[in-house]
Amino acid sequence: MSEPITYAAAGVDVEAGDRAVELMKADVRRATRPEVLGGLGGFAGLFDASALARMTRPVLATSTDGVGTKVAIAQAMGRHDTIGFDLVGMVVDDIVVCGAEPLFMTDYIACGSVVPERIASIVGGIARACEQARVALVGGETAEHPGLLDPDEYDIAGAATGVVEHADLLTPDRVQAGDVVLGLASSGLHSNGYSLVRRVIAHAGWALDRDVPELGRTLGEELLTPTRVYAADLVDLFRTDGVTVHALSHVTGGGLAANLARVLPAGLHARIDRATWTPAAIFPLVQQLGRVPQLDLERTLNMGVGFVAVVPAESVDAASAHLRGRGIDTWVMGEVFAADTAPFDPTAQVVQGAKGVEGGSVQLVGDYR
Repeated sequence: MSEPITYAAAGVDVEAGDRAVELMKADVRRATRPEVLGGLGGFAGLFDASALARMTRPVLATSTDGVGTKVAIAQAMGRHDTIGFDLVGMVVDDIVVCGAEPLFMTDYIACGSVVPERIASIVGGIARACEQARVALVGGETAEHPGLLDPDEYDIAGAATGVVEHADLLTPDRVQAGDVVLGLASSGLHSNGYSLVRRVIAHAGWALDRDVPELGRTLGEELLTPTRVYAADLVDLFRTDGVTVHALSHVTGGGLAANLARVLPAGLHARIDRATWTPAAIFPLVQQLGRVPQLDLERTLNMGVGFVAVVPAESVDAASAHLRGRGIDTWVMGEVFAADTAPFDPTAQVVQGAKGVEGGSVQLVGDYR
């Protein structure tokens, strides 16, 4: 007679999952807000929304995302405490683009085998990033998928919700000719384009532990640099005296031009001068190693710009001072023109329409500094 088959024999360790929850409790408790009800372990996260009743016309904003193939770098390096910043940044920073304040988030981890310390490390990073963003981590799920994922493989995803007064929604119609485009520096590659980056590195035969002088550290350390989380700084920007924000753009998949075009109205054109900034060393390194065409590189990577703010000229100084005071390098990178009078460069590509949005147009001109 054959031995009975148990859940553990099928590859799922329920006790390991419980140990992981115990290890992550302290980190999750810090990622909270006063509106959170209950604690870890409920079937649903609870958030007191009574404050919304005091709003004139509250609009909920929601976003969901993952980290993509950057998790392969974390797995290869055996370091899992920073990948949570990538997840939180990809989710909550999309919400703030419409002018909303992110309120709470949930996460999902699928793995081949639950290693409690590894799961706790991942969630610890998520919780620390939520704390930085002033977002409550109200729940999550860890699912063990033996046979579908290898024991050391995992993937993560998350979703968040925020709120904004309808009158404060940032919509393309706010943008006007004469507005100034501010660039907000990224911390590096963030979480987009890693399929290209990993392909380039593999083709070059470079190992993650390779010391790269121009980076000042190993290749793996550079690639694992956490995504900068902008949400709290941008929410505070909305509330800064002397600052009016007409549009924000989160520079993720598709690159700078395409993501900026999404938040411009038809009939307006943004001219961006590459000479106003110098991309960090990792960007030209990827280009050179893979002989990647510049336009393809710019459609894939953020090129050192993690966020863009479009503001009226009279708000430039106050907005820049606020962001620099938060440790975010910020500079004037371009201007918005009426499309019929814009100074188009006939040698440069014009980007218009992205991700189903038929908005304004963007042109990157010149060479990087």
